[in-house]
Order: sequence, then C-alpha cells, then structure tokens
Amino acid sequence: MPTRTLRTAVLAIGTIAALSGLAPAQEPAALPSVPLPPELARVLTDYETAWRAGDGAALARLFAEDGFVLPNGSPPVRGREAVRQYYKGPGGPLVLRAFAFATEGSTSYILGGFSRREGQADVGKFTLTLRKGADGRWLIVSDMDNGNRPPSRPSAGLSGYPAAWAGCEAEERVGAVPFSA
Repeated sequence: MPTRTLRTAVLAIGTIAALSGLAPAQEPAALPSVPLPPELARVLTDYETAWRAGDGAALARLFAEDGFVLPNGSPPVRGREAVRQYYKGPGGPLVLRAFAFATEGSTSYILGGFSRREGQADVGKFTLTLRKGADGRWLIVSDMDNGNRPPSRPSAGLSGYPAAWAGCEAEERVGAVPFSA
C-alpha cells in the first residue's frame, strides 16, 4: 500500500510539473524608474544626445580616459580613443532610464533600461560605473549593456558560438569568430 501511494504522489507531482511548463510565461513587470541627481542625469541625457547624433567623439568625452565599453557579444573596448572609434556611426533612437543608482564618494553606478522611443518598453538594460573627475564631472568607467530578448535554441548555423549568443540576430554576429570545439 505505501508503494502505491508513493507512486501515485510521484505521478501527480510529475503531471503538475509537466503541465506547469505549458502555461504561457508571464511578462515580468517593468522596474519603475527612479529620479537621478542632476549631475548623474546629465550623463544619461548627454549619452542619449550623442548616441542619436552618431557622435562617437561626444560619447567618448563622457568616458574616463581609461574607460571601458563591455558590449554584448564583443570583446571589451578600452580607452577614450577606442571608445570614440567604437561608437562612431549612424546613431539612432535611444531612451535611457534609471531604475537604481548609488553614490559613495567619487564612485557611482547607474542601473537602467533602454528603449528606442519614449514610453515604449525597455528592449535592453545597462550598467554604468562612474568616477568623479578632478573637475567634478562624472565620467563613465564602464558601460555594459545587453538586450532583453531571451535566447532561443541555437540553430545549426551557431555551432561553436557561446550559448549566450543564441538569441542574437545574424547581423549582431558579423565578424565574430566562433570558439573552437
């Protein structure tokens, strides 16, 4: 009798677990925006302005001389000149918002989301680590971002690429070299 009860319980739990995977996934609620102090808000608004204009030089001026860009699916970019080269280009729509920040002395961070238009859902998220310069201006030490789209199953064409790239569009992988097996 106890064996039959145990089998019934295991079968019931297995059925519930299997069926719970069939329910549609709920979209997580967006984190609320938080207001930033004016000197930190300036970093985001200047970033948006330079990005929209495709002005790599203006974007690079927001970075510390030894600052990093840590792009999704690409090697790190280090130094203001390398940042300028990395960010030169056509620009495009960008809206940044903060959902957390902290400041301690001359160090700060901003965690946030980005979208392509005001009022639209975030299409990605970012972290900015900042350091206050000798002139009192906050400069970006590291800028890391990635998209919100969940990774999909890798296709045969992605063999050898990191699993994290599974959700990337082909144009995001151009020039990438797969890992050796």
